[in-house]
Amino acid sequence: MAVEVTMPKFGLTMHEGTIQRFFKAGGERVNAGEPLFEVETEKVLYQVEAPASGTLAIALFDEGATVECGLTVAVIAEPGEDVATVAARYSKSASQAARRDSPVTSAPINRSAAPKAGGRDRHAVSPVARKLASELGVDLDKIEGTGPGGRITREDVERAAKSAATLQPAISAAAPSIDRVAFRGVRKVIAERMYQSLHSSAQITITAEADVTPATEFRARLSSEFDFSYTDMMIHSVARALMRHPRMNARLNERGNDTEIVLCASANVGIAVALDEGLIVAVVNRAESKSLREIALESRALGEKARSGQLKLEDVTGGTFTITNLGMFAIDAFTPILNPGETGILGVGRIVEKPAVYRGEIAKRAMLWLSLTFDHRMVDGAPAAQFLQTVIELFNSGAK
Repeated sequence: MAVEVTMPKFGLTMHEGTIQRFFKAGGERVNAGEPLFEVETEKVLYQVEAPASGTLAIALFDEGATVECGLTVAVIAEPGEDVATVAARYSKSASQAARRDSPVTSAPINRSAAPKAGGRDRHAVSPVARKLASELGVDLDKIEGTGPGGRITREDVERAAKSAATLQPAISAAAPSIDRVAFRGVRKVIAERMYQSLHSSAQITITAEADVTPATEFRARLSSEFDFSYTDMMIHSVARALMRHPRMNARLNERGNDTEIVLCASANVGIAVALDEGLIVAVVNRAESKSLREIALESRALGEKARSGQLKLEDVTGGTFTITNLGMFAIDAFTPILNPGETGILGVGRIVEKPAVYRGEIAKRAMLWLSLTFDHRMVDGAPAAQFLQTVIELFNSGAK
């Protein structure tokens, strides 16, 4: 009996995933446990494995399609089954689903009866390509498809969007050249989450300039023993400060008509990692129980996994507080935006040596701006400021 492979649901907040690529083509042999297709969620890229061995009878969506959780993405025909029969049966279902779900972000492909492009029947156009063409203002009649049978693909539309010859006539030929980037994938997810954060919480940011000369001396003394960064020291300090100020390590939980503040038992500290395609937060779980050396090793491993696209779901979920560092870009202070659901996020600026009053005299000191954004629904300004003071004290003392 044919096996349906559905879009997985990795968490309560996941409603859909974007198919980045298929590892198998229709008619190709597939073994149980082999990667079948890759999904991009709001947090990670995830490879969905084939649940059974057999032959990939049909993939019901294009690469690039955004699919609701639970919908059938592909069908595997078991050994002995007639692959063509299975494919034909699901191809018909996909056609019906496309008509029923037409307002959804993307619709299944009807591979047996390709849709027409605005009355044209010269070539087929994939639903994803049609939607993208509409968004980018690309005239489909001016595109030669490179897909099977001349079908116009997403790549064809993206390529055409960069050519002034395929822009809509409303755009003057004399107008300066422009470039257009599709608003989707990680960029779209980040935008939605940041918008959600700002519109669902009462955010306020406080800043403090700290004399962190003791911290720089501490790092200089220990750096010969093992490699660690100021960010590692900050994770170490913040985790311990969260244990002393549990309201900063909490989240609101809505239960029907009631809302409660849930104090988290451990400090799962997220680190914002900037990638070419966007921002992702990797999490050091139970950071309050780990030594500085352990945190340094774990944060380095997470950073390498993030940059190589190998983060797992467990690497990016469960965070209770986030640290974001822009010091390497010569930024002093900024206003971080809360990760939705968390009470606080700490923005770390650069450490700069400058003249400062120290013990009644002008001296060269290492100074650091810290920007703490917190949800005013959960905690007030005074306790938030006390938390920030504790972070600074622990940072300067090596988090003893």
